[in-house]
Amino acid sequence: MPGFRAFEPAELRFVSSFKIGELVAETGATLLSEGKHSSHLYTLLSGWAFRYKLLPDGRRQILNYMLPGDLVGLQGSITGEMEHSVEALSTLVLCVFQRDRLHELFRKHPGLGFDLTWLAAREERMLDDHLLSLGRRTALERAAYLLAFLHQRAAAVGLVADRTLLIPITQQHVADTLGLSIVHTNKTLRKLADRGLINWLDRACEVINVEALMALAGWEGLPSGRRPLI
Repeated sequence: MPGFRAFEPAELRFVSSFKIGELVAETGATLLSEGKHSSHLYTLLSGWAFRYKLLPDGRRQILNYMLPGDLVGLQGSITGEMEHSVEALSTLVLCVFQRDRLHELFRKHPGLGFDLTWLAAREERMLDDHLLSLGRRTALERAAYLLAFLHQRAAAVGLVADRTLLIPITQQHVADTLGLSIVHTNKTLRKLADRGLINWLDRACEVINVEALMALAGWEGLPSGRRPLI
């Protein structure tokens, strides 16, 4: 895909040997659990997932969403145990890597090591934007930002057709991302729908006018350019 940088021949040979298989996960499946250890690292090949943390009483905060090309489980590969959980929003296909060969990647393929660092820095930048949105945007602006953000990320990996996008999320997912009650979330999304910016469906949101969502949120969008794929 044009959005990803090409592998060098030696990198491609290593990644091909680093990969040990593929995994299919159904909607709602938990891929990784907070506090657990995993011997594997994944790249999402198709589908949608999300990262989240839970409070002791069960309240959930969704941290970010994962789309094709995203690396899953890097934190656990570095720290030894997961500090968040990952759940499938739709049916997923994942590329599976053996975590204990990660040191070999850094030792023998510094270009791929830089790619991993780039992916981690990109995740940090996205989380900075999310924190800004939660702390300073109004509820309407937060919702507009979130849906515009997901639209842009999906467009970058070819998931947007005819300028529209169906995001496989429920209003509860939106509430748990934005830190709002489900009632407040429903009223906020209805305002966006009344303006003709989105169409809320059963367990999905259709983005109709991403430019208007970005303008409402005061968000300039994600940086363009090629990105790494492991």
